[in-house]
Amino acid sequence: MKDSLPPICTPLRFCMLRQKELINIRTCRTLGCASDLEIDPQTGCILSLIVPGAGRLCWFLGREYEYVIPWKCIVRTGADIILVDVDEEGVRRKCE
Repeated sequence: MKDSLPPICTPLRFCMLRQKELINIRTCRTLGCASDLEIDPQTGCILSLIVPGAGRLCWFLGREYEYVIPWKCIVRTGADIILVDVDEEGVRRKCE
């Protein structure tokens, strides 16, 4: 009997990931584009995507918060968007 092979996955580079909009499927709202990653230094696995929140006073004073979206909350990646399933208040983190 033939062993079933896993589907072929094309690698996704971070520069391509940064160009995709993240959309929350709970609210159908766009969160923005990923600007950074959190990586586990022990395993090298991606833990979460960081998406900047809205800027303060036309972005002159920085950002008030950012979204830290766990990797496990990614539902699907498409050509232009990434669908995530998150509670926006739960993944919002105050910028330091």
